[in-house]
Amino acid sequence: MPNTAPSAAAPLIVIDLQTGMFDGRFDPPIHDADAIAERSRALIDWARRSGRKVAFIRHDGPEGDPLAPGASGWPVWPLLGQAADEPTFGKSVGNAFSNPELAEWVAGQGAKDVVLIGAQTDFCVAATVKGALAEGLGVTVVSDAHSTLDSLEEKAPDIIARHNEAFAGQGARMTTTAELTEG
Repeated sequence: MPNTAPSAAAPLIVIDLQTGMFDGRFDPPIHDADAIAERSRALIDWARRSGRKVAFIRHDGPEGDPLAPGASGWPVWPLLGQAADEPTFGKSVGNAFSNPELAEWVAGQGAKDVVLIGAQTDFCVAATVKGALAEGLGVTVVSDAHSTLDSLEEKAPDIIARHNEAFAGQGARMTTTAELTEG
Protein backbone atom coordinates (compact mmCIF):
# COMPACT_ATOMS: atom_id res chain seq x y z
CA MET A 1 0.00 0.00 0.00
CA PRO A 2 1.36 3.47 -0.85
CA ASN A 3 2.11 5.98 1.90
CA THR A 4 -1.17 6.40 3.78
CA ALA A 5 -0.39 9.77 5.32
CA PRO A 6 -1.97 12.73 3.54
CA SER A 7 -0.11 16.04 3.72
CA ALA A 8 -0.78 18.33 6.68
CA ALA A 9 -2.67 20.72 4.38
CA ALA A 10 -4.91 18.09 2.76
CA PRO A 11 -8.54 18.97 3.46
CA LEU A 12 -11.21 16.37 4.15
CA ILE A 13 -13.86 16.35 1.41
CA VAL A 14 -17.18 14.80 2.53
CA ILE A 15 -19.06 13.76 -0.63
CA ASP A 16 -22.87 13.65 -0.69
CA LEU A 17 -23.44 12.42 2.85
CA GLN A 18 -26.89 13.94 2.74
CA THR A 19 -30.03 13.11 4.67
CA GLY A 20 -31.40 11.04 1.77
CA MET A 21 -28.43 8.66 2.07
CA PHE A 22 -29.34 7.83 5.67
CA ASP A 23 -33.03 8.38 6.45
CA GLY A 24 -34.56 5.64 4.27
CA ARG A 25 -37.57 7.80 3.37
CA PHE A 26 -37.31 7.41 -0.41
CA ASP A 27 -34.45 4.97 -0.96
CA PRO A 28 -32.82 2.45 1.34
CA PRO A 29 -30.00 3.89 3.43
CA ILE A 30 -26.52 3.37 2.03
CA HIS A 31 -24.80 0.12 3.04
CA ASP A 32 -23.61 0.17 6.66
CA ALA A 33 -25.08 3.66 7.07
CA ASP A 34 -24.68 3.93 10.86
CA ALA A 35 -21.02 2.84 10.73
CA ILE A 36 -20.35 5.19 7.79
CA ALA A 37 -21.82 8.09 9.77
CA GLU A 38 -19.77 7.13 12.84
CA ARG A 39 -16.52 6.84 10.86
CA SER A 40 -17.28 10.09 9.04
CA ARG A 41 -17.77 11.91 12.35
CA ALA A 42 -14.47 10.44 13.60
CA LEU A 43 -12.71 11.63 10.44
CA ILE A 44 -14.26 15.10 10.67
CA ASP A 45 -13.07 15.32 14.29
CA TRP A 46 -9.59 14.10 13.22
CA ALA A 47 -9.44 16.74 10.48
CA ARG A 48 -10.41 19.51 12.89
CA ARG A 49 -7.93 18.32 15.57
CA SER A 50 -5.12 18.17 13.03
CA GLY A 51 -5.84 21.68 11.75
CA ARG A 52 -7.23 20.53 8.40
CA LYS A 53 -10.17 22.14 6.70
CA VAL A 54 -13.37 20.21 6.01
CA ALA A 55 -15.68 20.78 3.05
CA PHE A 56 -19.01 19.16 2.33
CA ILE A 57 -20.26 18.31 -1.14
CA ARG A 58 -24.00 18.28 -1.69
CA HIS A 59 -25.58 16.69 -4.76
CA ASP A 60 -28.29 18.88 -6.26
CA GLY A 61 -30.67 16.41 -7.87
CA PRO A 62 -33.32 17.30 -10.45
CA GLU A 63 -36.77 18.50 -9.43
CA GLY A 64 -38.74 15.70 -7.82
CA ASP A 65 -35.59 13.81 -6.74
CA PRO A 66 -35.06 13.15 -3.00
CA LEU A 67 -31.75 15.09 -3.32
CA ALA A 68 -33.28 18.06 -5.16
CA PRO A 69 -32.58 21.46 -3.58
CA GLY A 70 -35.13 21.99 -0.82
CA ALA A 71 -36.22 18.32 -0.69
CA SER A 72 -36.10 16.49 2.63
CA GLY A 73 -33.13 14.37 1.53
CA TRP A 74 -31.03 17.31 0.27
CA PRO A 75 -29.38 18.73 3.44
CA VAL A 76 -26.05 17.46 4.70
CA TRP A 77 -26.83 14.73 7.27
CA PRO A 78 -27.18 16.75 10.49
CA LEU A 79 -25.60 14.04 12.66
CA LEU A 80 -22.25 14.73 10.94
CA GLY A 81 -22.08 18.01 12.85
CA GLN A 82 -21.05 20.36 10.04
CA ALA A 83 -19.62 23.53 11.58
CA ALA A 84 -20.86 26.94 10.46
CA ASP A 85 -17.47 27.80 8.93
CA GLU A 86 -17.22 24.57 6.90
CA PRO A 87 -18.32 25.24 3.32
CA THR A 88 -20.77 23.26 1.25
CA PHE A 89 -20.20 23.00 -2.49
CA GLY A 90 -23.12 22.00 -4.68
CA LYS A 91 -22.91 19.89 -7.82
CA SER A 92 -25.35 18.32 -10.25
CA VAL A 93 -23.01 15.68 -11.74
CA GLY A 94 -20.84 13.02 -10.11
CA ASN A 95 -17.49 14.83 -10.00
CA ALA A 96 -17.37 17.32 -7.12
CA PHE A 97 -14.60 19.16 -8.99
CA SER A 98 -17.15 20.02 -11.68
CA ASN A 99 -17.81 22.96 -9.34
CA PRO A 100 -14.76 25.18 -9.94
CA GLU A 101 -15.24 26.79 -6.53
CA LEU A 102 -14.14 23.51 -4.89
CA ALA A 103 -10.80 23.47 -6.74
CA GLU A 104 -10.29 27.14 -5.86
CA TRP A 105 -11.07 26.42 -2.20
CA VAL A 106 -8.64 23.46 -2.11
CA ALA A 107 -5.92 25.60 -3.72
CA GLY A 108 -6.68 28.34 -1.19
CA GLN A 109 -5.78 25.90 1.60
CA GLY A 110 -2.34 25.50 0.06
CA ALA A 111 -3.23 21.85 -0.50
CA LYS A 112 -1.76 19.63 -3.19
CA ASP A 113 -3.85 16.66 -2.08
CA VAL A 114 -7.25 15.79 -0.63
CA VAL A 115 -8.81 13.14 1.60
CA LEU A 116 -12.10 11.76 0.26
CA ILE A 117 -15.03 10.05 1.98
CA GLY A 118 -18.72 9.80 1.17
CA ALA A 119 -21.38 8.37 -1.11
CA GLN A 120 -21.97 6.77 -3.49
CA THR A 121 -18.82 4.74 -4.06
CA ASP A 122 -19.60 3.79 -7.65
CA PHE A 123 -20.92 7.17 -8.74
CA CYS A 124 -19.92 10.43 -7.07
CA VAL A 125 -16.96 9.11 -5.06
CA ALA A 126 -15.48 7.39 -8.14
CA ALA A 127 -16.09 10.48 -10.30
CA THR A 128 -14.52 12.77 -7.68
CA VAL A 129 -11.43 10.56 -7.36
CA LYS A 130 -10.97 10.89 -11.14
CA GLY A 131 -11.76 14.61 -11.00
CA ALA A 132 -9.24 15.29 -8.23
CA LEU A 133 -6.54 13.34 -10.07
CA ALA A 134 -7.36 15.29 -13.27
CA GLU A 135 -6.86 18.50 -11.25
CA GLY A 136 -3.34 17.25 -10.47
CA LEU A 137 -4.15 16.60 -6.82
CA GLY A 138 -2.93 13.69 -4.76
CA VAL A 139 -5.86 11.65 -3.47
CA THR A 140 -6.25 9.69 -0.26
CA VAL A 141 -9.40 7.55 -0.14
CA VAL A 142 -10.55 6.29 3.26
CA SER A 143 -11.47 2.76 2.22
CA ASP A 144 -13.99 2.17 5.04
CA ALA A 145 -15.65 5.60 4.93
CA HIS A 146 -17.46 5.50 1.60
CA SER A 147 -20.52 3.49 0.71
CA THR A 148 -23.24 2.81 -1.82
CA LEU A 149 -26.41 0.83 -2.42
CA ASP A 150 -26.74 -2.68 -3.81
CA SER A 151 -27.15 -2.78 -7.59
CA LEU A 152 -29.16 -5.40 -9.47
CA GLU A 153 -25.91 -7.21 -10.30
CA GLU A 154 -23.75 -6.70 -7.22
CA LYS A 155 -24.01 -6.23 -3.46
CA ALA A 156 -22.69 -3.00 -1.94
CA PRO A 157 -19.71 -4.60 -0.10
CA ASP A 158 -18.49 -6.07 -3.40
CA ILE A 159 -18.94 -2.73 -5.19
CA ILE A 160 -16.96 -0.98 -2.45
CA ALA A 161 -14.14 -3.57 -2.51
CA ARG A 162 -13.92 -3.46 -6.30
CA HIS A 163 -13.75 0.34 -6.30
CA ASN A 164 -11.13 0.41 -3.54
CA GLU A 165 -8.93 -1.73 -5.81
CA ALA A 166 -9.69 0.55 -8.76
CA PHE A 167 -8.90 3.70 -6.74
CA ALA A 168 -5.52 2.24 -5.75
CA GLY A 169 -4.91 1.30 -9.37
CA GLN A 170 -5.61 4.90 -10.42
CA GLY A 171 -2.95 6.10 -8.00
CA ALA A 172 -4.98 7.00 -4.93
CA ARG A 173 -3.43 6.39 -1.52
CA MET A 174 -5.65 4.04 0.44
CA THR A 175 -6.07 4.16 4.19
CA THR A 176 -8.67 3.36 6.84
CA THR A 177 -10.42 5.48 9.42
CA ALA A 178 -8.38 3.85 12.21
CA GLU A 179 -5.06 4.44 10.41
CA LEU A 180 -5.82 8.17 10.14
CA THR A 181 -7.54 8.82 13.44
CA GLU A 182 -5.27 6.68 15.61
CA GLY A 183 -2.03 7.33 13.72
